[in-house]
Amino acid sequence: MDQTLQALGGILLKAIPTICLLLIVHVYLRWMFFGPLRNILAKRREATEGARESAEVILAQATSKAAAIEAELRKAREEIYQEQEEARRRWTAEQTARLEEARLQSRETIHQAKLGLDAEAAAAKRGLAATTDGLAEQIASSLLERKAS
Repeated sequence: MDQTLQALGGILLKAIPTICLLLIVHVYLRWMFFGPLRNILAKRREATEGARESAEVILAQATSKAAAIEAELRKAREEIYQEQEEARRRWTAEQTARLEEARLQSRETIHQAKLGLDAEAAAAKRGLAATTDGLAEQIASSLLERKAS
């Protein structure tokens, strides 16, 4: 057992320079490599989060602009629909006025035609009445002449 402890003490004595070198390398790497690496990673994280925050702000702005554009489009569509509806109403009113005017003209034409027909019928009746009297006299005279003969 003594021998084992002496061998272990010898190994530990020989390992002291290696442990010191490892501690020096650890401190050196921590100071020269891991410190700047941590700083670079921290800056990178800040830049990434800054870019993410900036992207979120830009996304929020884009969303609000999109909503504003949608609202403007809805408003423009509504105005167009109102203009179309107004044009349709005007056209319907014009068509109604034209139809009413055509009805009035046709009624007037029919009225004038009736008056003309009534005048022609009255003239024909007067002509027939005048002719009837003459024909009646002719028939009567020809009948009387036959009886007399």
